[in-house]
Amino acid sequence: MCNPQGRCHILRSIVIAGLLVGVAAPAFAAEFFIVRGPDKKCQIVEKRPTDTKLVIVGDKAYISRDEAQKQLTVVCKD
Repeated sequence: MCNPQGRCHILRSIVIAGLLVGVAAPAFAAEFFIVRGPDKKCQIVEKRPTDTKLVIVGDKAYISRDEAQKQLTVVCKD
């Protein structure tokens, strides 16, 4: 039961805030893309390219630079 000072309300607010942060945190995670430029060289970028001269190579965004670096040698053979 709640006491008169409203501690249940505070606890409920803390729990709701924690859930919202937990759901929103993956949206703020970095993403890495393997792209190929007009010079046919591949590179890793941290944002989805908006420049039409850069083409995303591979089929996804990578969650770490290391993962993207490993796939770079597989999907981008110069």
